[in-house]
This record gives sequence, C-alpha cells and structure tokens, in this order.
Amino acid sequence: QVHLVESGGGLVQPGASLRLSCAASGNIVSFNAMGWYRQAPGKQRELVAVIIRGASTNYADSVKGRFTISRDNAKNTVYLQMNNLKPEDTAVYYCKAVHIGTPYWGQGTQVTVSS
Repeated sequence: QVHLVESGGGLVQPGASLRLSCAASGNIVSFNAMGWYRQAPGKQRELVAVIIRGASTNYADSVKGRFTISRDNAKNTVYLQMNNLKPEDTAVYYCKAVHIGTPYWGQGTQVTVSS
C-alpha cells in the first residue's frame, strides 16, 4: 500500500508561481512512475506531468515551458513547480504513483488562479 499526501496548493494571481509537493510512503525509487494530474470543475481529470522510472518526463502541451516535475529520492517526494500560472490552470491537482502495476492517488490539493 502506498500513501500519497499533496501540499502546496493555494490561491494566487495570474503570473504567480506555486510549488506542489507529493510525499509518498515507501521508496519512490522503486515506483514505475509518479505524476501530477488535475481536474477542473465539469472536466475530466487530465495528465499534467509525469516522471517515469525517475528518468524521462512528459508534460501536457498546455504546461510545457511553465511547469517542471522533479523528485527528491531521499525525501520520497515529487514536486511540481508551476510558473506563470494562468486562470485555466485552476483545478484540483492530484498526485499519482504506480507501484508494481497498481495506481495510487493522493487526496488532491486545490490550485486557484484568479485576480
């Protein structure tokens, strides 16, 4: 069983930055992948960024150049650095881990971008 706890969300103005954290129970080095998804009201959950086997990364086109996913193996934590936030980035952000083929989700953290 893997437990994921997100933090770092909040209310910010357009153009601001936030860093989300996802702390995992267990050794994330052994995870197949970890990533961030988001779900806006009335929309489906979508992939934001993923880091696979601690090496390759993929990003949604809408966040490329603005968001960066990274990991700290010593802290078993994955981060999402979000710069130049836009109102359309408003959503609940979820952390996901895949371990031995099983997906695990965090409880989500709200990010609201508004002036």
